[in-house]
Amino acid sequence: MTTQKPLFSGSIVALVTPMDNHGNIDFETLKKLIEFHIDAGTNSIVSVGTTGESATLSIEENVKVIEKTVELAKGRIPIIAGTGANATSEAIVMTKLLRDSGVAGCLSVVPYYNKPTQEGMYQHFKAIAECTDIPQILYNVPGRTGSDLLPETVGRLSVIPNIIGIKEATGDISRVQKIKQLAGKDFFVFSGDDASCLEAMKLGAEGVISVTSNVAPKAMAEMCRLARQGHFSEAETINQRLMPLHKNLFIESNPIPVKWACYKLGLIADPTLRLPLTLLSESAQPVVLDALNFAGLR
Repeated sequence: MTTQKPLFSGSIVALVTPMDNHGNIDFETLKKLIEFHIDAGTNSIVSVGTTGESATLSIEENVKVIEKTVELAKGRIPIIAGTGANATSEAIVMTKLLRDSGVAGCLSVVPYYNKPTQEGMYQHFKAIAECTDIPQILYNVPGRTGSDLLPETVGRLSVIPNIIGIKEATGDISRVQKIKQLAGKDFFVFSGDDASCLEAMKLGAEGVISVTSNVAPKAMAEMCRLARQGHFSEAETINQRLMPLHKNLFIESNPIPVKWACYKLGLIADPTLRLPLTLLSESAQPVVLDALNFAGLR
């Protein structure tokens, strides 16, 4: 049997959604960002995930940004759509709206705020997967959702044919092996924590869905390429240069710092976020600038 390249692997950017100073989506800048990532070697793009401010975009806006991202990418890079919601019915509506969009996959977050049981999470993701043929990637981020999708539940969900992987953002790298044992070695595991992503890849994770790659896409893509080839010491050299970014892009709630960093690098025209998110505080700005400088980006 020939070894096929995985559907998704390497450095996957959780892309910011550029806006003008009134909070309207800036599609011209979105086009520039997509070209920037294709040129830098980013392996896939997540459109309107957490970093893309999905929570403050309407369903119509979410769909429009995703469809426009697919259109602008012109088949040159796989697009993964953020489709999560804390109401199963809403997640199903969003997923169905993308049926003919051309997305390569959907990233669906654990329902937030309402804190379902493991059985509730199982039923939620099962219902979404059964409404579509689009490959589904689970997204576990207990620090934001208040609920932890346990490896045992992931194992149950992995039996459903189009649930193909998980973004694991607990920062607990032991989860990689636990999930692989319970869900099978072909079930994708992506780190959702830039600071521990290289360690996760050493344990078998296929890549990272990354905030850092918004500002350092070339370095993140190279680090992941080296790690996938088993060249961990060379990958570690890059990782250490990026470590202040991995940490300080979370000095305030994501995507506040990374959007400001993109603005300072001239990647977006305006650092505006939609309320309740606000501009990076003045006291945090030098910390993010130092991290950009340490990474050699300024």
